[in-house]
Amino acid sequence: MVVTDDSSPSSFVQYGIDDKPPLPTALLLGAQHYLTMVGANIAVPLILAGVLGMPGDVVPRFVGTFFVVSGIATLMQTTFGNRYPIVQGAPFSMLAPAIAVIGVVQATNPAGAGWQTALLQLQGAIIVAAAVEVLVGYFGLLGRLRKFISPVVIAPTIALIGLSLFSVPQVTSATNNWWLLGLTLALIVLFSQYLDTAHPAFKLFPVLLGVIVSYVIAAVLSVTGVIAAGAPGFVDLQSVASAPAFMPIYPFQWGFAGGAGTMEVALPIVGAVAFGIPQFTSSFIIGMLAGVAASMVESFGDYHAVARLSGVGAPSKRRINHGIGMEGLMNIFSAIMGGSGSTSYSENIGAIGLTGVASRYVVQVGAALMLIMGFVGYFGQLIATIPGPIVGGLYIAMFGQIVAVGLSNLKYVDLDSSRNIFIIGVAMFAGLAIPAYMGNVGSAEAFRQGMSQVAVVGWILGTQLVADTIFVIGSTGMAVGGLFAFFFDNTIQGTRVERGLEEWEDTVEEDGEFTSMFDRLRDDSPTAD
Repeated sequence: MVVTDDSSPSSFVQYGIDDKPPLPTALLLGAQHYLTMVGANIAVPLILAGVLGMPGDVVPRFVGTFFVVSGIATLMQTTFGNRYPIVQGAPFSMLAPAIAVIGVVQATNPAGAGWQTALLQLQGAIIVAAAVEVLVGYFGLLGRLRKFISPVVIAPTIALIGLSLFSVPQVTSATNNWWLLGLTLALIVLFSQYLDTAHPAFKLFPVLLGVIVSYVIAAVLSVTGVIAAGAPGFVDLQSVASAPAFMPIYPFQWGFAGGAGTMEVALPIVGAVAFGIPQFTSSFIIGMLAGVAASMVESFGDYHAVARLSGVGAPSKRRINHGIGMEGLMNIFSAIMGGSGSTSYSENIGAIGLTGVASRYVVQVGAALMLIMGFVGYFGQLIATIPGPIVGGLYIAMFGQIVAVGLSNLKYVDLDSSRNIFIIGVAMFAGLAIPAYMGNVGSAEAFRQGMSQVAVVGWILGTQLVADTIFVIGSTGMAVGGLFAFFFDNTIQGTRVERGLEEWEDTVEEDGEFTSMFDRLRDDSPTAD
């Protein structure tokens, strides 16, 4: 997600990127940074857990895994990557292809625990797709391609991330608890839009406050019996009390389900441990590449936003490349741990604009806190008890914001240009229509059968590799829209000013201004010249 702000950044920055507030202050400010992205970082695992059909007692561990990955990924990015004060978290951009992969796997009725089989396939797809991201980053490919990626491409791609998720069951279910969903959404709107000037807390934590108030009300109604057990909106507080104090989160952890792809290893002290080995399927990998590509485009915009709000020049090619390379490594790490990827979050970039706190050290302290909390069973179970209607209200606010944030990039673009209007309109429409068509087809198998009947080339299009790849990519709105926009924006004649590229590149730091951790370690080495 990309945040834009044209105001002069240096006038309100209280703690710059290299500043280190006292530790007690840093702890509070770091927690604040992470609180701004808690809503988004729980949304992704809860959506995936629902689609996977994951057992309720596994969900807290799944949620905890995302926070552990987020903490470590943030520490790695702020120390060894682009070194911007950006929190890393679960990406929405990889959610749509992940759901498509899960749907294809579960349609085959796999033996054993279906959720585990699908998750192992998802892990394998992310590992390989993220390896491509590592190469793109550290070989400097995105830095070279930046001249081909304009706001005309970024705007519809990011907007379609939100639009592709409007039909999640937490929002559209016919049996939903609509008053609880409406209460959550109303509170978020009240705090963020009407009371934002009444108190800083309302402006900084509208999502968190809205979810907490709605959760407390739902919990009280559940305890008093107004909301019956099993009904939409019921809060099972007893499950929180019975949750384990510590959750064993470790690499390849989903082997405990015992399905296909499980390997048991005898380890010293702890004894036999079951590991889930990621599975690799070509069509899933290619489909996940679309999500990774969208994640890179999002991060490209995030780097510019955080630089502007932190009072420094726009990122150089070298800083961008290091950031993308590290995000690729952390995507691989996330998949190994059993998550669904990691990317830069714009929520805390927005917090910089609100608070003036752009300290890298503050974000690192917050990351350490979140890393520890991920292992606490009570924390994960508490998150898992958030009722679906409350999550639905959160989704409407969050996904709607993603749509608007994507479209806000059009302010750089000449909207009087018929060229740009055409590209944006076609990309948006295709990004909605083609996934809807794929959904009407029903399954990858049905699509494969249909493709095999195409005249002349059916024998190629009907193969599992080709058909499933088209189905996964075609089911991902932001991939479809992004590809349409990228192709047209680079083939239809248009000036750099018309495409919005000139304004983006007005202030760019020199490559020599960015010093990576590797450079500093080499320079500090006794053998350095």
